[in-house]
Amino acid sequence: MSGSMEKALAILEYLAARPNGASLAAISTDLNQIRSGCHRTLNELVKYGYVRAMPQRGDYALTTKLASMGMSFLSKSGIIDIAQPVMNRLARETEELVRLAILDGDRLTLVAKAQGAKVGLLYDPDMGIDLRLSCSAAGHAWLATLSDDEATAAVMRQGLGDPTHYGPHAPTTVKGLLKMLADHRKRGFSMIHDVYAPGMSSMAAVIKRKGEHATGAVIVAGPSSRFTEAQMLKIGPRLLRVADELALVGSASPLLNAGNVGTWGNTAR
Repeated sequence: MSGSMEKALAILEYLAARPNGASLAAISTDLNQIRSGCHRTLNELVKYGYVRAMPQRGDYALTTKLASMGMSFLSKSGIIDIAQPVMNRLARETEELVRLAILDGDRLTLVAKAQGAKVGLLYDPDMGIDLRLSCSAAGHAWLATLSDDEATAAVMRQGLGDPTHYGPHAPTTVKGLLKMLADHRKRGFSMIHDVYAPGMSSMAAVIKRKGEHATGAVIVAGPSSRFTEAQMLKIGPRLLRVADELALVGSASPLLNAGNVGTWGNTAR
């Protein structure tokens, strides 16, 4: 990758995490880019419509161009049309938030949701984020399909999550994570409490056809006050059936087609 391309992508990723924008000084300092070069790159991104300048504040922010491209890509892939009815049904049955994460190499990205809770506290993380493998139910579900060595390598490439950014039970060592994965394997799906966020419980099952590698994961999440361990164990068989259903119908979409997943999803269980 060329230096200029790498710098531009770094700026886009930086601004994607800051919807209110950031100053040239903050961008160049945080990304360790020379300020004059950073300014030139920002001007190019403004020219092509990916970034907008905010003269009143002297900041830069993303435009909706990248978001529009992402939504158009998802729409044309057919994944939402295929998965949404299945997710809606699971959300109605569980009365909790249901999410779909797509696997691309080592990355698990949230691409769709269905909200089942009608009243009370609704848990709803941002759409489109890449999940931390070591701190998310979907990450644990996928890592559990790998050998311990493969799971360790994938986590080390991404890094263990900082517990101050996640829940108090987020694993802080690979050894602790591997112990959790062993429990998930025995159960057939992941189940975590106070790991992704304080006071939040979630569970996930991989989307995977027999003999093939995983292409994604379906997640159910809710506040721990009502989404208890007993409730998750009760839902477990239903979640596995939904994951199998998505694996079957999802082959019609390139995003859930096993042939399009990177090599780290290549271990069949």
